Amino acid sequence: MAPWKLPALVAGIAVPVVAAFYLGGPGLGVTIGALAAVAIVIAAARARPTGAIGRPPTPASRRRLLLVVTRPLEDPDAIASIAADAAGGEEGPGADVLVLAPARLGFLDRWASDLEAGRREAQRNLVLSVASLAAAGVAAEARVGDEDLVQAVEDTIGVFAATEVVLITGGDRADPGAAAATAELERRLQTSFRRLVVSDRAAR
Repeated sequence: MAPWKLPALVAGIAVPVVAAFYLGGPGLGVTIGALAAVAIVIAAARARPTGAIGRPPTPASRRRLLLVVTRPLEDPDAIASIAADAAGGEEGPGADVLVLAPARLGFLDRWASDLEAGRREAQRNLVLSVASLAAAGVAAEARVGDEDLVQAVEDTIGVFAATEVVLITGGDRADPGAAAATAELERRLQTSFRRLVVSDRAAR
């Protein structure tokens, strides 16, 4: 944070509160103070981390491939690309593979506190994706993650030290948040990262 920002923030909170006490008395001052406190709490809760995710792999690092799917992995070209990457070939040994599906929640699910709907959809994506990979000769584990795609990746890398991350999505119209997540992951990930866009037809 720039040196001038903290004093400006304090002044922005204190001046309205003091003015409210002076002009409207204790009642208005307390009300403005409470609103300022609520605004601070909301801003802190909504603030996203911006630090690096994971650590750069070393030459001795075991290859670990993290596949993040927002839809079932059934596209033949994408499966072939991942199978070749996981196999390693002349580049070295095969990779441990983990498939991660964020538990995406809709507005109505969130309003009704129906978290299971998102988990069921994520589990369906995982079952189909792991089965497709198995048919291509790739053994993979599976995990349901946080509904926030970037947060799901960050949480998973904390326990699965991925050396490569592949984000598999539909196009920007089919997955509206994918482009923003891709940009953030490109900026924050310390490992190899790429995005594979699969056709909507292949995903159905």
